[in-house]
Amino acid sequence: MSAAAIHDDAAMAQASSGAVVLQATGVTMRFGGLTAVNNVNLTVSEGEIVGLIGPNGAGKTTFFNCLTGMYKPTEGQVTFQGTVLPPKPRAVVQAGMARTFQNIRLFANMTALENVMVGRYCRTSAMALTSILRGPKYRHEEEATRERAKQLLDFVGLSNTAEHLARNLPYGDQRRLEIARALATDPKLILLDEPTAGMNPKETEQAKELIFRIRDLGLAVVVIEHDMRFIFSLCDRVLCLVRGETLVEGSPVEVQRDPRVIEAYIGTPDEDEVDDEAAKEEHS
Repeated sequence: MSAAAIHDDAAMAQASSGAVVLQATGVTMRFGGLTAVNNVNLTVSEGEIVGLIGPNGAGKTTFFNCLTGMYKPTEGQVTFQGTVLPPKPRAVVQAGMARTFQNIRLFANMTALENVMVGRYCRTSAMALTSILRGPKYRHEEEATRERAKQLLDFVGLSNTAEHLARNLPYGDQRRLEIARALATDPKLILLDEPTAGMNPKETEQAKELIFRIRDLGLAVVVIEHDMRFIFSLCDRVLCLVRGETLVEGSPVEVQRDPRVIEAYIGTPDEDEVDDEAAKEEHS
């Protein structure tokens, strides 16, 4: 069955019936006199895949940083499962929200398995003294963490790379490893910042299939991506930002056909260009 078929009506039904996981209301982020994000709203439900698109400099990653506690919004608020989240990344992760980054942030000199285990440690409870003494609780949790990390490496298709250093993995595998580490935190929502950047068509298709499988686990997914073919074939809804503001939000078909989105990406010809084209047609 193709990725598009997997994504079909069942996904839409699941998204429409799921409870709200994330709600961002009036999120604004200013840096001095620059307004990077202005009054942006976003609601994400269980089992829903939402795309976030826009030209370079539209404020997409800044908005992600506001959602995940890396920035404290100048105005507005972010609620996760009905609770207002503090602007602290650790608290956000423990609440059940995980993310990947536009620029890969792996521990280069650790193995793939160790990288995923690091993500899991936010769910362990062994205290410092227990860890130092390597008592029974520590050993039990460490073994459980290792097994879970192996399961997640298998889930993302990296089971054969467990003992490879992260820095030696191919670029596409590093992207998948970062997703596995995010999944190790047991999120209810995962935010992916350009997960297919630098990938070839085969790797991009594999990334799409992986995101569908993540959705099928019951997780909500928000994706920033510049590959429009990828985003429109993946998402239930798409939000387009331009200059930090919401331009349009709707189904992939609605957004794809909106002339404002087309203009935002490719612009409109100026009057001189239009006159030149008209002159060429007259003399042809």
